[in-house]
Amino acid sequence: MPTFSANLGFLWRELPLPDAIRAAGRAGFRAVECHVPYEADPRAVTQALADTGLPMLGLNTRLGANGADDFGLMSLAGREREARDAIDEAIAYAVAIGCRAVNCVAGKSHGAAGAQAVYEANLAHACARAAPHGLTILIEPINQRDAPGYHLRTVEAGIETIQAVGAPNLKLMLDCYHTQITQGDLTARLKAALPVLGHVQIAAVPDRGEPDRGEVHYPNLLAALDAMGWDGYVGAEYHPRATTEAGLGWLAAYRS
Repeated sequence: MPTFSANLGFLWRELPLPDAIRAAGRAGFRAVECHVPYEADPRAVTQALADTGLPMLGLNTRLGANGADDFGLMSLAGREREARDAIDEAIAYAVAIGCRAVNCVAGKSHGAAGAQAVYEANLAHACARAAPHGLTILIEPINQRDAPGYHLRTVEAGIETIQAVGAPNLKLMLDCYHTQITQGDLTARLKAALPVLGHVQIAAVPDRGEPDRGEVHYPNLLAALDAMGWDGYVGAEYHPRATTEAGLGWLAAYRS
């Protein structure tokens, strides 16, 4: 059976991060992850993690000065200083709370010439800075419907990027929601990514709600992932259709 993590960027968003961690623990999640936690006192976050016994699996670098218009910085030429400041901030916060990984958000390069070289250089910097702390650096393909112009679009491009950078602590985060929209064939793509897979996330397609309906039959897909030998976590990164608690029937079904 999969071991599920609650993504607190989307779940219990109405609560301060330490309280959201505790809510995830009460709900039966075995880990947590987040997006941009930097406004939360790391001491309070660390205490909540200790109180619940939940590991914090990952956090994101900041989206950039222009927010959703940037949607990350790692591939944006001329903004390398801002990107590397974001990397350093994310690593420092991850170390402070005992987080395991940093997702370096690529940004909307819109296919600009040279963007891939900038991306790879920033990722190499991130991996070198993260390695002494035992941290993993993650990259995530994101669909063009939700983030037009986003630099990293496909699983295959993610694998090629990891191979080009050549750092052992650079891994792929495969979000089944994004990959289904862009490419489909999820079982085959998970299998292809397995040697460099760092994390898996799920949500319904197309509404990005609870993973209990829509195009993807997650019981079959996650059973196939288990059969491949994946022993990592599966992150619940979805927008609740009502309240978070009201939508947790899918989790109870797996636990039973």
